[in-house]
Amino acid sequence: MASLQTEVDSGAPGSAIWKTRSVGVEKMARAAIGCSITVNVVASMGTFNTALLPTELTYLQQAVAILMWVVLIYASAFVRPRLRLQFNPDLIALVAFYTFAVISVFWTSLNAAAIMKSAALAMTTFGAFCLITRIDMDEVVRATALGLFILVAASAFCALAVPDIGIDHSWMHNGQWQGVYESKQTLGFVGAYLMFFACYLKMRGQGWLVFLAMFLLASTCVLASESRGAGAVALAACALLVTSMRSVTCMRLYAILPFVMCLLAGALIVYFYATGYDAIHVGDAAIDLTERTFIWHYAISHFDDAPLLGFGINGFWTVPSIYDYFEQNHGWVLDNYHSGYIAILMETGFLGYVLFAGSVLLFSSKVLHLISARAIDRSHCALIIGFVVLSFQTNFTETTFLRSTMFTSVLLVSFFFTTCRPVPQTDL
Repeated sequence: MASLQTEVDSGAPGSAIWKTRSVGVEKMARAAIGCSITVNVVASMGTFNTALLPTELTYLQQAVAILMWVVLIYASAFVRPRLRLQFNPDLIALVAFYTFAVISVFWTSLNAAAIMKSAALAMTTFGAFCLITRIDMDEVVRATALGLFILVAASAFCALAVPDIGIDHSWMHNGQWQGVYESKQTLGFVGAYLMFFACYLKMRGQGWLVFLAMFLLASTCVLASESRGAGAVALAACALLVTSMRSVTCMRLYAILPFVMCLLAGALIVYFYATGYDAIHVGDAAIDLTERTFIWHYAISHFDDAPLLGFGINGFWTVPSIYDYFEQNHGWVLDNYHSGYIAILMETGFLGYVLFAGSVLLFSSKVLHLISARAIDRSHCALIIGFVVLSFQTNFTETTFLRSTMFTSVLLVSFFFTTCRPVPQTDL
């Protein structure tokens, strides 16, 4: 054994070859992870227009997204960990919430869609852990931004060259861009995410030409889709990035915003539950946020049917009587809460919402500790806080929490995992 150790330490030719091959395999694995991220983003960020992908084939998007997560998880086995997490309360709370969401399928009707969503959520949560512990955060952002740029570029092309596909001609949204998607809201939020990531990459030294190409194209799609909410959220997140880099005080203040938003969402839920209103009443005005509040009110009115554990993942809108009653009363129905907070409450119940809010509180607390101990790169910390705030703002009117395949939803979990690192002890 001693002679073998000496041979290895002395830099024998066999050892050098083994190390070279190992480095080569790791580079290939990292390249595979980067490619899988870009393809995943293109496939998973929203349902494509039926003129591009027929309705009966939309399952292919989810299949490609899941396949890319399989590729990422497999490739990560050949990459040495860059970040080691610590089994502290913040990690325990995060894992507990997603575990609870996954097993909530057992108190649904156990239909195939619910089982598949539960399995996908389990896989993508593990994928989020593999992703953020194996490759650098900037690599993740670059691969994600590339996928988003492909989507907005294709959307702009469709809107200008193939208006029958790229422009919404319905009476409600006539003339607004929808690009490659079936919904103009999807294009708006895809553009908003690209604006945010373009701003971050510019702060990390990306050239002006690339930045302007991404930012201007993304903002054009946001404006042309008339997604005012998405544009406002994106600009706010970009401003948050810039001010975080200039002021640690601002960064600390922003770190608590996700938990504050959880409390505000809880207060909004209590308002609808206590009053029974189907809109937000301010004086004589009734605000329904383009009829989103009708969905919120209807979902919350069924809270007492499963208050503690909820209806389980994908277990509310799949109940025929619930789905049909809403359609009979409104003439339309979407299996979408249009609020990520209400989605968590209805599918995982009061217990799930408390677990979620608790994990967010611990996240905010951990970020403050990391900032104080200077245990995290400042630009990475600004990125994490900005992206989390952007996601939490979006979930007031859209549902991205617990989306098992949408890449930005899983990226949110990755960023939560990133903060579950040990904090160095400082001498007092």
